[in-house]
Amino acid sequence: MTAALPSPPAESLARWRHDRLGLSLHFGLYSVAARGEWVRSAEQLTDADYQTYFDRFAPDPGWAVAWARLAKASGARYAVLTTKHHDGFCLFDSALTDFKSTNTPARRDLVREWVEAVRAEGLAVGLYYSLVDWHHPDCPATGDRQHPLRRHPDSPARDARADWSRYVAYLHGQLIELCTNYGRIDSLVVDFSYWHYVGEKWGATEIQQKLRRLQPHLLLNDRWGNEARKRIPRPSYAGDYEQTEQNIPREGLRDDAGQPMPWEGWFTLTNSWCYSATDTAWKSSATLVRALVNCVSKDGNLLLNVSPDARGRVPAEARRVLLELGEWLALNGDSIFGAGPAPYAKPEWGRFTARPGVLYAHVTEPVVGNISLPGLRGRVKNARLLAHNSAVHLADFWNPGVQTFDAPDDIFFNFATPTAGTYPLADERDTVVAFELNDDEATALERIRLDNALSRQIALRQPF
Repeated sequence: MTAALPSPPAESLARWRHDRLGLSLHFGLYSVAARGEWVRSAEQLTDADYQTYFDRFAPDPGWAVAWARLAKASGARYAVLTTKHHDGFCLFDSALTDFKSTNTPARRDLVREWVEAVRAEGLAVGLYYSLVDWHHPDCPATGDRQHPLRRHPDSPARDARADWSRYVAYLHGQLIELCTNYGRIDSLVVDFSYWHYVGEKWGATEIQQKLRRLQPHLLLNDRWGNEARKRIPRPSYAGDYEQTEQNIPREGLRDDAGQPMPWEGWFTLTNSWCYSATDTAWKSSATLVRALVNCVSKDGNLLLNVSPDARGRVPAEARRVLLELGEWLALNGDSIFGAGPAPYAKPEWGRFTARPGVLYAHVTEPVVGNISLPGLRGRVKNARLLAHNSAVHLADFWNPGVQTFDAPDDIFFNFATPTAGTYPLADERDTVVAFELNDDEATALERIRLDNALSRQIALRQPF
């Protein structure tokens, strides 16, 4: 089916693209196991094996408030919680199952705690829901090499009573619960389609129509099918944006007709999607800053996945790194929020982002001597260090008429004078320079002339 579904208002997608940074949480029974969110599949655990984690699941009071405040402090503008992962365990009080947080020692609806905490911080509310369910008796195991019971004699698919349509009705019912019982939901992230379990196998068009009626502004991701947004004609269930997992593409994403697609890079703070007791490969704040800039420079968002421990607590290293990210964004956020790609090739020393009338140079590699701005002669009115609003020096060739080996339409900048000198970066993670663009070439060149005169005065130690 390719008939178009109602789309969310343009401002919903515009806000999401403006916000650029989100945090997601994988949190559930697998957090108690602390060996990965696929532990039940990887170790082929039965329901009885997995019950021990159900019996011990008891997040601390206030876990959601702590995470929502940290998300705000990190600079994130939206936050997404796993309401149900592939294991089928629900963090909400679903009327359709007993396999839920309200029946664990927690005795609480954790999704409700989450949405209330996130809204209190002014963040957009996102919910994640797995289309797959290893707990439900009508979700098959035989022939599915990922199901925990794939080799077990009690595999659900060997039960003649298994009914796929009954499972589809179940997942539709739970999605309707999530979009009915918790107020405004800004985005719904579903996961995942595979093999022939794609699109209308999930009843995707029907349930999306129902969800749009409940939440007209709701944004939907692409995982109802495999690269569905890329295909032309586009399937009705394609969703509103594409997600790339543990990967930032080489360039901005386009559909098969060559048109740009909204997209989001989704990756983890360590190498695990959920809390893992042995995974200490924390990404640094420099890595996060540069990954975010990388996404925005290609007109994409970044969704960073973080992982509470079994009690819902924030690991100390996660707190440190996310606060450092937030500190950088507090100083340099103008180059991220509401910004996008620049119409210039990636420079050798970093990346560009832009907004109307302003070009942001993200300098991540120290440069010997002048820093080149290819093709921008006559376009730059002034330059400043974004974090501190201090002046940055524009310059012409160091020895004009003697050494003019770069292109004639290039200009240069540097952080001090003489501009042929080499200076440390103000922020080794990413030093951002904002250039106000001006089409008045005479004004721009006069600014360069004055900076050059000052630079030579210092270099030659002569009176100006």
